[in-house]
Amino acid sequence: MTKIVIACDSFKESMTAQEACLAIERGIKTVDSSVDCLLIPMADGGEGTTEVLMQSLNAMICNVIVKNPFGKKICATYGMNKDGVAVMEVAASCGINLIPREKRDPTQALSYGLGEMLKDALFKGAKKIIIGLGGSGTNDGGYGMLCALGAKFYDCHHCLLPIEIDSISKIHEIDLSSVYKLLGNCQLIVASDVENVFTGPTGATFVFGKQKGASGEQLQYLEESLVHFQKVIQKQYDIDLAQIKKSGSAGGLGGALYLLGAQMMSGIDLILEVTQFEKYIQNADYIMTGEGSIDSQTVHGKTISGIAKIALKYSIPVIAFGGRVTEDAQNLYDIGVTALFSITNEVKTLSKALVDGKKYLEITANNIYRLLESK
Repeated sequence: MTKIVIACDSFKESMTAQEACLAIERGIKTVDSSVDCLLIPMADGGEGTTEVLMQSLNAMICNVIVKNPFGKKICATYGMNKDGVAVMEVAASCGINLIPREKRDPTQALSYGLGEMLKDALFKGAKKIIIGLGGSGTNDGGYGMLCALGAKFYDCHHCLLPIEIDSISKIHEIDLSSVYKLLGNCQLIVASDVENVFTGPTGATFVFGKQKGASGEQLQYLEESLVHFQKVIQKQYDIDLAQIKKSGSAGGLGGALYLLGAQMMSGIDLILEVTQFEKYIQNADYIMTGEGSIDSQTVHGKTISGIAKIALKYSIPVIAFGGRVTEDAQNLYDIGVTALFSITNEVKTLSKALVDGKKYLEITANNIYRLLESK
């Protein structure tokens, strides 16, 4: 009997990881209902990370009222199991998806809501908290999150600074004593699919600020604020975030969490470890995977690259599907991907492609499996 492991990430704004896996399974089963399909939904630290980890950790849903990036109260969801392992993602409280495109402005957005989520998990007895850093709409270096956890920031006159973006450039002294006390022995783990440092050309602001709505002038303002914040941290804690990979994740939230002692991990490596992916694929005939966009960056810590590297150890063919597959994505062949397929088979608008994603993924998987079965 043929065994196929189906391990997709979400196709952003089109389908969840679970929905994508199910679409591929339907395409295969239409050809041969006897195929043994093992579905292992994936994520790499971005949206969908909480859902995937909750399934693997048998976690229960926790709801908490928090502030969104502009201070509006919303309900955010995270998970926690009976062993005190909590899983959450930035997107739930300060995600770019929470802000209408025309209102996106990182010079006004704060990460306060993530701090409220963390505090809620700690009050409920969390012993370990895993935080997925993808999809943020903020660029405050984690200032808002730290304030929500009880951090105090003072200016050069030792006056307490208000909780707003403009305060970051005025920080002279940081007091994290209340935060450390709140955290106690709780272990923090950061899951991120990017390696960006806190500031500079490859930092949070200049790489991601524009897509969050910042203009050229605003980018300069945000960068100068984070550079100042970075200098104060280095002076007071002897930590240079300009040298710490992943510290620029989620608008600098990675750096703030590193300051609190968080362990920085590749999102896909964490997911692969928690789901025991390697254990389940060893006797597979094929692995089918996919995500919304497959491009030159996919090889750098994204879901497909993590899967391919493990599959290569066992010489298992990997077939990857994408809503969009660029010409420069062929670097994935060098790390274990066997073939790449775009599921878009006709010219259509983006909105139409997103709506029809599940249907076209199923059709493409069906066609590919017909070819495999004919061998």
